[in-house]
Amino acid sequence: MLGVIPIFWSIKKEDKIISSSLLFASGVMITISFLSLIPEAYSLFLENEVVFPSLLFTAIFVVVGIIFSSKISSVIEEKLSYNYLYRLGIITVIALIFHNIPEGITTFLSSNHDLSLGLSLSFGIALHNIPEGLSVAIPIYYATKSRKKAIFYTFISGFSEALGALFAYLFLSPFITSFVLGIILAMAAGIMIHISFYELMPTAFKYPLSWRSFFFFIIGAMIMFITLSI
Repeated sequence: MLGVIPIFWSIKKEDKIISSSLLFASGVMITISFLSLIPEAYSLFLENEVVFPSLLFTAIFVVVGIIFSSKISSVIEEKLSYNYLYRLGIITVIALIFHNIPEGITTFLSSNHDLSLGLSLSFGIALHNIPEGLSVAIPIYYATKSRKKAIFYTFISGFSEALGALFAYLFLSPFITSFVLGIILAMAAGIMIHISFYELMPTAFKYPLSWRSFFFFIIGAMIMFITLSI
């Protein structure tokens, strides 16, 4: 929820903050996908298969995630074609929910097995969820001019992590295998890759860009790299 703080700042050059935040969000999502989700999905598949089938399963479900994201995007576009920035915010929320639910499941299972591991994992995840919150809050706020909506959607995307833990506690623990988690994470990576390259970046380029704007992509990537390392 700390990611909503910038919506309370007074900013004159609205176009620049929108384009910069979209590039920041794409840096965040691309880094999550290639440095966290895809390697983690591959390692989970590897627990059940040898190397080649694991690579194949990872690639297949990343592509499934991309196809799923494009279908969701087209459905939302029909509903919200009048406001592409708002549509982009909603798509980002959906992507982060797909990312956060398995994170919540993983954190719950890790904490249940080893509390110290769960605490350290929770700390790292909490850090990298802050820029994720910003990626949701900025587009929603500037699309709707409503801080309440920006806070609400940011809360939904973040709370999905706790929801994943709750589902794991109540229902899913006996059914969650490494293979199932691998599928979910690979699809989440595909969704984020599609959103970054086909939604966030093209939308950012619709606004006037300065050379400084591209630093926000690097900043987003660097922040995620550091928090994932932690």
